[in-house]
Amino acid sequence: MKHYSVMLNETIDLLNIKEDGIYVDGTLGRAGHSKEIVKRLKNGRLYCFDKDLDAINESKKILKDYLDKVTFIHDSFENIGKYIKEIDGFLLDLGVSSPQFDDGERGFSYRFNARLDMRMDKTQELDAYKVINEYSFNSLVNILYKYGEEKNAKLIARGIEKSRLNKPIETTFELVDVIKKFLPMKVLNKKGHPAKQTFQAIRIEVNNEIEVLEKSIEDACKLLNINGRGVVITFHSLEDRIVKTLFNKLSTVEKIDKRIPLLPNEIESADYILLNKKPIVASEKELEENNRSHSAKLRGLERIN
Repeated sequence: MKHYSVMLNETIDLLNIKEDGIYVDGTLGRAGHSKEIVKRLKNGRLYCFDKDLDAINESKKILKDYLDKVTFIHDSFENIGKYIKEIDGFLLDLGVSSPQFDDGERGFSYRFNARLDMRMDKTQELDAYKVINEYSFNSLVNILYKYGEEKNAKLIARGIEKSRLNKPIETTFELVDVIKKFLPMKVLNKKGHPAKQTFQAIRIEVNNEIEVLEKSIEDACKLLNINGRGVVITFHSLEDRIVKTLFNKLSTVEKIDKRIPLLPNEIESADYILLNKKPIVASEKELEENNRSHSAKLRGLERIN
């Protein structure tokens, strides 16, 4: 399946790219957003991060005409401070890219039968197999509730615990079978795949996505120059809440009692402003072309002090 860059035009507009600026794509994927950024640079530079070496190698081919303006970094975006000290903008397009989902061997999708893997960085040790077969019942419940917002977390975790007593749960389809076996029929009859939230939760755990997200945004915002912008695309409510909370925190200051006398230079103002209070969502045209855009939300902020 062709990789589709979600809300491409809206994202580029929000970044407000300067031709001599320094920009970061913290989630390179297949370089859809990166290509549009680098096309607008003259003397600027684009830094591209990805934990998936396959993504970097494929993106080098896609960006072959712009390689003199691009630096590729095989690392998590949370380590941005090791490589760059100031930037004019950053982009995070969260979640799993289409090629990762559509490569059945990576084990991200319940649509393909493969070994339980789900690692974005294939060099790391922790994978979905270890989570499913080695985590305790309580740990599984916590992950499913917290990262998958799965209401039936206890039923699914108990099912996993019972099933792996006989033999390890090794593949995506085996995990789907366990989930279906232990969920009540009224749940199975609901719209949507019964394993969707479990797979999301396990993937987030394997790749430490939530902790990485919080640290990445805070660190990247500190590196923004004046008028520099940060833009984030999320794909589920948990991610969006985190981004919304962090952006709101950065763009507000602690309220002071109006009765306290202060000079104008003593009144504290926020260092950042929100570019959009409500998230931007995909257009009707895009939704017709790309089903994965349905859950996407786009938020941005700008440094002003």
